[in-house]
Amino acid sequence: MSAPRPTAATSGRRVRGVRPRRYLMCSPVHFDVVYSINPWMEPAKPTDPALAVAQWERLRSLYLGLGHQVELIDPVPGLPDMVFAANGATVLDGTVLAARFRHPQRADEGPAYADWFRAHGYEVHDAVHINEGEGDYLVTGDRILAGTGFRTDRRSHTEAERVLGRPVVTLELVDPRFYHLDTALAVLDHEEIMYYPAAFTADSRRTLRELYPDAIEATEDDAAVFGLNAVSDGRHVLLPEQATHLVDRLWSRGFVPIGVDLSELLKSGGSSKCCTLEIRDRVPGAGA
Repeated sequence: MSAPRPTAATSGRRVRGVRPRRYLMCSPVHFDVVYSINPWMEPAKPTDPALAVAQWERLRSLYLGLGHQVELIDPVPGLPDMVFAANGATVLDGTVLAARFRHPQRADEGPAYADWFRAHGYEVHDAVHINEGEGDYLVTGDRILAGTGFRTDRRSHTEAERVLGRPVVTLELVDPRFYHLDTALAVLDHEEIMYYPAAFTADSRRTLRELYPDAIEATEDDAAVFGLNAVSDGRHVLLPEQATHLVDRLWSRGFVPIGVDLSELLKSGGSSKCCTLEIRDRVPGAGA
């Protein structure tokens, strides 16, 4: 058995706090790969829905064990990618910008998620332009990082800024393997991120280095195992344990990486973050 990592108390590392989160998830009971809309999807390759459910259940159990709240949306037959809840909407200060999918195979997911939020009392704005929710909108600090290039329409960034009330920073993706922003960049804390530089245009790389000069930069190997499709609560970071370079860098920054295995869902191009939509309600007394 390997030696345990040093604790913050014994190593002098920063002791990071946890902010309890509220997540929305969808069980992969209907998961399958029956079409191909990204380079990871191979319909000829067999899938194991029971294994997908077991891996997803462990992710959900980890969130609950860390003290987070997990809401569930009922999966809809015929929507095998509905498990990727992050794509369903973007929620900020209790306001919901509904998703509008680029590919017809996923089009019905947007209304399904919008209906869930309406049924739970949220103000939902139906999108004018194509956007794929938190797949391409990541909230960090006082801004929203917004991806474009493969799925989300650049024009939706202006729409998101108006609806959600935060400045939006446009980042353009160039590698089709990393078709959503959340496959190439992860938010770790208020103003801390990690990302894979080669997934972005030169202009977007310059923007990221100006905004986040101390960001963790992932390697090709990290990105290839979806190490950046990670979820952080400010202290714990859930990501594939195969992303060994990121795991080491996270430990060195005072985070606690937790390895998760979502290999079955990776057959459709998703991992921890894809399965997890954060519900950001307005905190009483807080500003926008």
